[in-house]
Amino acid sequence: MSIWRVKPISAFEADMKKSDLKRVLGKWSLTAIGVGAIIGGGIFVLTGTGAYYHAGPALAVSFIIAGIACVFAALCYSEFASILPVEGSAYAYAYGTIGEIFAWIIGWGLILEYAMGSMTVAVSWSGYFNKLLKMFHIHLPEWLTTDPASYTGEGFSMNLPAFLIVILVISILIKGTKSAAKANNFIVILKVSAVIFVIIAGLFFINTANWTPFIPAATQIIEKETTHNAYGIGGIVSGAAAIFFAYVGFDAVSTQAGEAVNPKKDVPFAIIASLLICTTLYILVSLVLTGMMNYKDFNPLGKYPDAIKAPVAYAFDIAGQGWAGLIITIAATVGLVSVLMVMIMGQSRIFLGMSKDGLIPSVFSKVNPLSGTPKTNLIILGGIIATVAAFTPINKLADMTSFGTLFAFTMVCIAVWILRVKQPGLTRTFKVPALPVIAVLGIAINTYLMINLSHDAQFLSLGWLAIGILVYFGYSKKRSRLNNNTENE
Repeated sequence: MSIWRVKPISAFEADMKKSDLKRVLGKWSLTAIGVGAIIGGGIFVLTGTGAYYHAGPALAVSFIIAGIACVFAALCYSEFASILPVEGSAYAYAYGTIGEIFAWIIGWGLILEYAMGSMTVAVSWSGYFNKLLKMFHIHLPEWLTTDPASYTGEGFSMNLPAFLIVILVISILIKGTKSAAKANNFIVILKVSAVIFVIIAGLFFINTANWTPFIPAATQIIEKETTHNAYGIGGIVSGAAAIFFAYVGFDAVSTQAGEAVNPKKDVPFAIIASLLICTTLYILVSLVLTGMMNYKDFNPLGKYPDAIKAPVAYAFDIAGQGWAGLIITIAATVGLVSVLMVMIMGQSRIFLGMSKDGLIPSVFSKVNPLSGTPKTNLIILGGIIATVAAFTPINKLADMTSFGTLFAFTMVCIAVWILRVKQPGLTRTFKVPALPVIAVLGIAINTYLMINLSHDAQFLSLGWLAIGILVYFGYSKKRSRLNNNTENE
C-alpha cells in the first residue's frame, strides 16, 4: 500500500455518523473557544519578550504581520472545515486530500503546536500565579516554582504550580465538553474585559517618548555567553515569528468540529471572527504596553528582572498603579486556564482522529459514554504535559510551539489548493477567494516566519519531525486502517 493513500471523503462522513462525541457547541461557543485560546500567551506573556528581544515599540507591527499570516491560513482552514467538519484539524484535512504520510507529518507536527503550547501556557500560568501570591505576601520556595535548568540553587527543583494546573484542567475536561465550554465562556468574558481595561486604563499612563524611535536600530543583545540579533526590520520579522504562538487559538476551533452543532457554517465563522477580534486587541495592547514602559526595561538582567515574565501587570506596577496590576494579574491567572483548556482539548481531539485511523494506539480513541469525552486520552496527555511543564524552561517550549503552528498553517495552505484542483466539484459552504494568490501568500509568509525562528527551535523541531517519520514507518504505516482494508478507498 502506498504511503500516499488518501482517506476518502465518504470515510470521514461515516466516522461522523458513528462518532460518540456530543454535538453541543454553537457558533458563539466555538468563537469563545478561539478567543479563549488566542488571548493569553500573546498579551499576558510574550509581549515583554517580543518587545525586548525583537521589535521594541514596533511590536505592534509584528502582531500585524503575524495576523496577516494567520488570515491566509484562516481562510484555508475555513474552506476545509466546510468540507470536512471532523475532529483532527489539519491532520484530517491532509489525510483527505494529499495522503497518509503527509497527514502523519502534520499530525506529528501538531503535537508541537498543542502539547508544547499547553506546556508553555502551564509555565506562564505558574509565573502569574506566583506573582499573585506575592501580592498577598505569600512566597513559595524557589525550588518548588522553578524548572531545573533555571534553578539557581542546588538540589532538586520543579515547577509545582505548572504541574498542578494541568491536573486541574484535565479534571475539568474529563467531565464533558459542555461543562468545559461553559467554564471557558465565563473565563473569556473575564479576559476580554481585562484586555479592554488594559487598553483604556493604560492610555492615561502612556509616555510617547517610549515610542521613539518606533523602530530601534538593529543591534545585538548579549546575555551571558549568547548573542541575539534584535530590532530593525529583521527584529520586527523575528518578533512576528516569536509571538506567533499567540495565534494558535483559531486553529483550535477546527479541532472541535466533531462537537459543533452546525460545523459547516459555524466553524468557518468562529475561525475568522476569533482571529479578527484578537488581532485588533493584540495591536492595541502592544501599543499601550510599549508606551507605558520603555522596551529596554523588559531586560531580565536589568532594573525590573521579573517584568518580562508578567509584562502587562508590571507596567502598571511601575506606573504606580498597583491596584490595576492586581486586577490584571488575577485576570491573567484565571484567563490562562482557558488557554490551557482549549489547547489540551485540541490535542486530545487530534489524537482521537489519528487513533480512529489506526496511526496511534486505539486507547486514544475510546470515548467515555457518560461524559462524551476521550477520558483515557486526556489522562495520558495530561500526565505527559504536566511532567514536562514542571521540568522545562519556557523559552524552548514557546519557540517549538511557534514552529509547529507555522508548519501546520503552511501545510493547510498547500492542501486546500491541491484539493481545489483535484476535486473542484466538492460541496463547499465556504470558499477561499482568489485561492491561488491566498495559498501562495500563506505558504510564503508562514515559511519565512519559520526560517526566522531561533536556530535551537528549528533544530529541535526538525529533530522531532524526524522522530515522527521513524515512528510512522516503524509503527503507524502497517497499522493504518486504510492499510488493513477496513475502509473503502
